[in-house]
Amino acid sequence: MLDRFVYTAMTGAKHAMGQLGNTTHNLANAQTPGFREMLSTFRAVPVQGASADSRAFVVDSTPGSNFAPGPLTSTGNPLDVAIKEKGFFAVIRGDGKEVYTRSGHLTLDDEGFLRGASGTRMVGVEGDIWVEPGATDLQIGPTGLVQAVLPGDSQSSVIGQLKLVNPPPHTLTRDGDGFFVNDGTALPQSDDVVIQSNVIEMSNVNVASAMVEMIQQNRLFDLNIRMVQVAEQNAKSASNLMSLSRG
Repeated sequence: MLDRFVYTAMTGAKHAMGQLGNTTHNLANAQTPGFREMLSTFRAVPVQGASADSRAFVVDSTPGSNFAPGPLTSTGNPLDVAIKEKGFFAVIRGDGKEVYTRSGHLTLDDEGFLRGASGTRMVGVEGDIWVEPGATDLQIGPTGLVQAVLPGDSQSSVIGQLKLVNPPPHTLTRDGDGFFVNDGTALPQSDDVVIQSNVIEMSNVNVASAMVEMIQQNRLFDLNIRMVQVAEQNAKSASNLMSLSRG
């Protein structure tokens, strides 16, 4: 019975630490553009065995994400764009896989290709988006059309269109690098996604709530550790009683 007591307390302490790790990760990314808050989920599992019906331990469930929109910050930079409400930008990761993000802080690399979060290459509806050297007045419209005044021209020309996707959020999985992935197939372009330029969407982590959660998780960890200490004290008392009875 004592072993079950200790095991129950230790599983609680272990998962409290895991939950604390997720909360710390959220706080560390509170200023990361487009970051989606990580949600920790657990479920109770009854302890099997005689006289253990009233006891349970916890196990991890699949971690989730909070897909609520984050606050918008005006930057005045035409390459900063944010998705209104639902949707994702499509980018190509270093391994060549198409992944998805809410971060719309875009830049141009030395070769003139449009880059997104962590240097990933932005996916265009018709391929990579390349800006000719010397082009001016680069603008991104509400549907993702990228326009610029090319050298020798006086009017803007369309040079590409950002690929915008709108899958059900529950079908996406967060990878270790923070990008979201589908089941292995590239998602289709969606005409329902609307973007806004000259602004950037920040993380949707509520710092005050995360701090409160961190305090609660620390207290939960301490409570479970104290239960382990109580179990140790009970074991010593039982051992002493057994020694007295043999004497």
